[in-house]
Amino acid sequence: MVKILIIITLVLIAGSLFSALYYLMKGDTSERTVKALTWRISLSLVLFLLIMLAFSTGIIGPPNPRP
Repeated sequence: MVKILIIITLVLIAGSLFSALYYLMKGDTSERTVKALTWRISLSLVLFLLIMLAFSTGIIGPPNPRP
């Protein structure tokens, strides 16, 4: 379940980044680009906190734990 949330958040981050690129290329550099980049930063922080919480509670672990 957590891995699905991580993948969804990554897709949302990429979508926000590409929407900011679209608004930047369109020439509307004022409010829409800033909002899209703010969403990207916010989603990145949420993803980081989600991964840290899942790791600290033991839901996810390191990919190759030592024997």
